Amino acid sequence: MIAVALVDDEALVRAGLSALVAAEEDMRVVGEADDGADVLDLVRRTRPDIVLMDVRMPGMDGIEAISVLIRALEHPPKTIVVTTFENDDYVYGALRAGASGFLLKRNRPEEITAAIRLVHSGDSLLFPTAIRSLAATNPRLDTPAARAVGSLTEREANILTLMARGLSNAEIAAELFVSGETVKTHVSNILAKLRARDRTQAVVAAYDSGLVRAGRT
Repeated sequence: MIAVALVDDEALVRAGLSALVAAEEDMRVVGEADDGADVLDLVRRTRPDIVLMDVRMPGMDGIEAISVLIRALEHPPKTIVVTTFENDDYVYGALRAGASGFLLKRNRPEEITAAIRLVHSGDSLLFPTAIRSLAATNPRLDTPAARAVGSLTEREANILTLMARGLSNAEIAAELFVSGETVKTHVSNILAKLRARDRTQAVVAAYDSGLVRAGRT
């Protein structure tokens, strides 16, 4: 079972997401909060695998709430930010802060549940085209992770580029004619070198470093 926590200041949104998650056989809602300031306590009490979090809240916003979780917990849950507009600067800020992806409130129910499963598995990137569009409209930052991209081997840099396209480990293995285990090892090494929590943070670092160009398809 995938344990899901919901954080949104709108009760109606929480009710809709709760009903959606509860209808899935492999998911359950373990807790809710209406302010980012309550996220740390919520996560400590309920131990979710995934947090669905509104990026804009009147109290503590999603970006700061994600930062709090990462600073306070050794193994923070994966977070998917939920937003109204995909070109919201807050969304890319949340990805840089440590979110594993984002969803639009207008996404279809099946897209939301599929996104939860995809982020939980960690094997591919959620909405890579949308992340590329966000990267194109946000300035590159000279972050430690971006600088660390230069330490990657040629093969690791190639794999990171394929990750940015949204390819799964199996698809990368087929593209490079290597085994899935080999790709998995390379991905682990990439995350370790960049000190990235997951693929999303590694890909954001790739855009910030210029290894992957946001304008390319």
